[in-house]
Amino acid sequence: MAELTNDTHSRDLKIGLVCALLAHTMWGLFPIYWRQIGGADSLELVCHRVVWSFVTLGLVLPVMLWRGRWGGFSAVFRELRSRRVWTIYVIAAVMIAINWLAFIWAVNNNRVLEASLGYYINPLLNVVLGVVVLGERLRWPQWMAVGFAAIGVSVMAIGNGGLPWVSMAMATSFAIYGLVKKKASLPVLLGLMLEVTVLVIPAAIYLGMRLADGVSTMQTGTSVEFGMLLGAGLITIAPLAFFAAAVQRVDLSLMGILQYIGPTLQFLVGYVLFGETLDTSRKIGFVFVWTGLLIFLVASQFKRRRSTLVAEAT
Repeated sequence: MAELTNDTHSRDLKIGLVCALLAHTMWGLFPIYWRQIGGADSLELVCHRVVWSFVTLGLVLPVMLWRGRWGGFSAVFRELRSRRVWTIYVIAAVMIAINWLAFIWAVNNNRVLEASLGYYINPLLNVVLGVVVLGERLRWPQWMAVGFAAIGVSVMAIGNGGLPWVSMAMATSFAIYGLVKKKASLPVLLGLMLEVTVLVIPAAIYLGMRLADGVSTMQTGTSVEFGMLLGAGLITIAPLAFFAAAVQRVDLSLMGILQYIGPTLQFLVGYVLFGETLDTSRKIGFVFVWTGLLIFLVASQFKRRRSTLVAEAT
């Protein structure tokens, strides 16, 4: 029986690792996908992402709920009667819309390196928000990690004549999104459905205005671009589904390390594939940020191992 349990755990772990790798690889390669839709402006792409995510989830989720997933329709409807749930997801919707817009703007304007920087900074900004909002206490290695990241951003700001605002907008919006979602009670895909439901009407109005003016990419773009716009929902939902499956099977400490696959791939896409400039100030800045992240990861792993040893001793 123990051997069977170990085999099941090993199989689940392998499935979880594959799902995590797929999710973070897809997120890391996102710039390639959006860059192919060259005729659309950034806001139009975000609106397509919202609308087609809404349509795709609207087709998939009812089937899953009908089969009893997440407690079925009755459990979801109970959650939706709560004003607190709607407040959480309205704020989350605004934050994810800002994040998506900043990211796609970065892709369209040859700022993929800055986009990757935003996701590198995000975990450290989460720590700062934990102190400011939740009153958490940081140990000195965590403060050191935050300090290195702050120096890195400052070096880039001085070298380039201003803050890398795209990076800061992405990191800040996603950090607030994560903070709000800590209070959320719905599963990942149901939560995303609620978020795009909040955004779908203004997104549809904007796309309708583009169509009325005859400037929509669905009218002026190629057939490939048309198909890629229709696929915006699937390309948004797929990595989230893989991520949700991974979280259930893989330890959070390992998931914390794997999350850097995405921004690393984005960095490589921006630098190698798109040929974006990595000047001296950016190089120095990235080195400081990466050093801060390394300190943060080592300190986090040490803290978890010590907590595990204390728990086993008691």
